[in-house]
Amino acid sequence: MVSTESLLAFAAMSLLVIVIPGPSVLFVIGRALAHGRRTALATVLGNLIGSYVLVIAVAWGLGALVETSAAVFTGVKLAGAAYLVYLGVQAFRHRKEMRAADMEAPRGERRGDLRTILDGALVGATNPKGIVFFAAVLPQFVNHSAGQVPLQMMELGLIPVAIGLITDTLWGLGASAARSWFARSDRRLSKVGGAGGLAMIGLGVTVAATGRAD
Repeated sequence: MVSTESLLAFAAMSLLVIVIPGPSVLFVIGRALAHGRRTALATVLGNLIGSYVLVIAVAWGLGALVETSAAVFTGVKLAGAAYLVYLGVQAFRHRKEMRAADMEAPRGERRGDLRTILDGALVGATNPKGIVFFAAVLPQFVNHSAGQVPLQMMELGLIPVAIGLITDTLWGLGASAARSWFARSDRRLSKVGGAGGLAMIGLGVTVAATGRAD
């Protein structure tokens, strides 16, 4: 349905945008440092689900509302930022409960994989970088004369999701590997867990302060 030229052009554009670390990448790194590899990988999966939710929203017209309405954009952005800060505060509060023998999560912040995936999905779906990219760039690569525009957008949207799966996984594995070295000492592990929490808090504040051009 989508021409090969459009697929390749959009893939190149997506790669250029994704290789520049944004909120999703920094969130994955923060979760990897605070909770370990399993949580980082579940967060990557959730992030990609949330990103594809944005693709679907754009494909069926909701993205245009978010992009054109400053109030809606700000509301979505602040919701995501507040949740990032909440997760960061929780990780920082429980940093001293981490133990080298229990690498996955501190007791007070232990959560199942499904909950972690949902956390990542919420952050991915409220990522300002993703909202702007899918709403402003994705429609430019659609062949309107071919019809079935929403399906074309959903097909194209699989490209950045696939690229993000590879790059975000590499970021998460790299950060969790660094955490494994710190885990040789409970004190170091506590520090890196706190650093991960602070990173998420800082990311939330940064996202909240991100403006938009109107």
